[in-house]
Amino acid sequence: MTIKKFQILILAILLFASFVYSQKQPDGLEIIKKVYNRETGNDQTAQLTMTLIDSRGNKRVRTIKQLLQNGKKVEKKIMFFVSPADVRNTSFMNWSYSKEGKSDDQWIYLPALKRVKRISSDSKSDYFMGSDFTYDDLGDRQPAADNHKFLKMEKIGNDECFVIESKPKEEDYMYSKTITWVIKDKWIGKKKEFYDEDGELLKILEVKDYKKINGYWIILHSEMKNVQKKHSTEMSLKGVKINTGITDRQFTERMMKRGI
Repeated sequence: MTIKKFQILILAILLFASFVYSQKQPDGLEIIKKVYNRETGNDQTAQLTMTLIDSRGNKRVRTIKQLLQNGKKVEKKIMFFVSPADVRNTSFMNWSYSKEGKSDDQWIYLPALKRVKRISSDSKSDYFMGSDFTYDDLGDRQPAADNHKFLKMEKIGNDECFVIESKPKEEDYMYSKTITWVIKDKWIGKKKEFYDEDGELLKILEVKDYKKINGYWIILHSEMKNVQKKHSTEMSLKGVKINTGITDRQFTERMMKRGI
């Protein structure tokens, strides 16, 4: 075989290998879309326990009644704080929109002020009620807001996961990037790393437990760790009820003030 023919053969092999690789490479955006669009029922009620844990292991426990409604154009969530006494009757509401580019609307009701306050876009990087979740974390970030890249496949416990790197399209977003481990076929974000504006690891969100309820995969226990502040927040759901017929009138400023 001549040198020229050998070079052509090598080039053909490389091109074929590149083609096969590109055909098998998962699409990061499509995977994140499947997470975003995962079905969780038309509506949901549950009791949420939020546990705040400081660097010394001291705990503060808060109980919350949570309602969700999944509409075609708007996903609505409202949270009513039940205990302890210092946060009782505080409420929070979030509306996430399916329309691309439309930001979440968020409100908080503080009984001491006796008024509902709208969360501004500048305040969405603030931490919610002393937890490790920002107001933005409590919303539903649209897949189109980031550029997504498939990195690899990796197993966490018994779950085979796609590992996806997401970088924001806007320059002033609070996170420089996130990396998400998505469970194959269940489309649950099993783990998520958040990196600060300097590219340093800031927080890690891990799903500790999930279960199929009424045919839907529901996250029951998750933990957000702030590795820089050595503080963490656990979220646990119990008494989950799906498709009970929650109406729109449950998700209003009037209901936030009224409470449960």
